[in-house]
Amino acid sequence: MMRILWPNMPAEFHDIAREAVGPGFISEFCTDFAQVTDEQWANADAIVGPSPPAEHIGKMKMCRIFVKSAVGYDEVDVARYGAMGIAVSNTPDYGTREVADHAIALMMTLTKSIAFHDQELRDDPRGNWRPALNPYGRRLSACTFGVVGIGRIGTAAARRAAAFDMDVVFHDPYVPNGYELALGVRRADTLAELMGQCDIVSIHVPLNAETRKLIGKEAFAAAKRGMVLVNTARGPIIDLAALHDAMQDGTILAAGLDVLPEEPANLQEPLLAAWHRGDAWLKHRLVLTPHSAFYTPESMRDIRAFSARTAARYLRDGRLENCVNKALLKDVPR
Repeated sequence: MMRILWPNMPAEFHDIAREAVGPGFISEFCTDFAQVTDEQWANADAIVGPSPPAEHIGKMKMCRIFVKSAVGYDEVDVARYGAMGIAVSNTPDYGTREVADHAIALMMTLTKSIAFHDQELRDDPRGNWRPALNPYGRRLSACTFGVVGIGRIGTAAARRAAAFDMDVVFHDPYVPNGYELALGVRRADTLAELMGQCDIVSIHVPLNAETRKLIGKEAFAAAKRGMVLVNTARGPIIDLAALHDAMQDGTILAAGLDVLPEEPANLQEPLLAAWHRGDAWLKHRLVLTPHSAFYTPESMRDIRAFSARTAARYLRDGRLENCVNKALLKDVPR
C-alpha cells in the first residue's frame, strides 16, 4: 500500500485527512517535523503539509508528490523537488471566500470608519457621539474598485465589490482577453492605468520575482489621490517604505493590511513604527490584521481535506492537480 505522510498535522484533523484520501493508503501523522523518522521520510509516496525544512528534502527517496497545504508556495524550492522527480502542488481552492470576504471587510472598515468610530467612542463616549464624524466615508456605488490579479480570490473580491454597485476594474496581464466580458467588469492594460482611476485597490497576486514590491514608488506615483489600499495577498508585494511616503503625502488616504513583509510586524519599519506609536498623521488610517484572512473553522477543514485529496488522486489515478513545478519535473510521470 502507498504511504502518505503528514509531518506536521494536529490530531484533530487526522480523520478528515483519512476520509479525504479514501481506502488503499497508509496514513502516517506526526505533529512536528522533529518527530518524523528518516524511515518515514524515505518511504513516503506523498508528503502533505507545510514546507519541510531543507535538510529533510534529500531524505525523500520514494516521494512522488509534495502537496503544500496552502495557496502560497514562494518559500518552496520547486526546482529542487523537480530535479528529484517530485511534483509540487499547492492548495488554491481553500479559503477563497474567506480571503475575499476579508478584503471587503478591510475596505468597509476604512470607508465606513468602523475602527475610527470605535476608538473615538472609547476615548469619549459622549463627546464623540457624532454620526457625521466620518473622515473616510464613501458612497461605495460612486467608487471604482480595482483588483490587481484576477485569479480565484481576485475574482471573488470583484464579484463582492460588484454587489455593492461599484465600478470594478482589474489588471492582470496573464488573463486572456474576454475574461472581463464574462465577469462583467472592466480591464486596465497597465498597473498605472488601474491605479490612476481607482478609489479602492485590492491586491490578489502571488508573490514572485515579478510581483515583489510591485506596489511601490512608481505605482503610487500613478495613483489617484485619496486611494484606499487593501492587501490580503503577500506582504512583500507592497513596498512599505513607499507606502509610508504615499500615506504621509496624502496620495494613499488609508490602508488595510492583513499581510506584511515580515511577520509578526517589524516595528523598525517607519510606517509600522508610526502606527504603533499612534502618530497623529497616521491615526485611524492604517488597519492591520495578523495574516488572518484565510481563517475560519471551515477553511481549516478544507485545507486538510483538499490537500490530502490532491495527493491521493495523483498516487491512485495519476491525476496531477495544481502542480506548480510541472516544467521542472524530471522523469515524470513515473
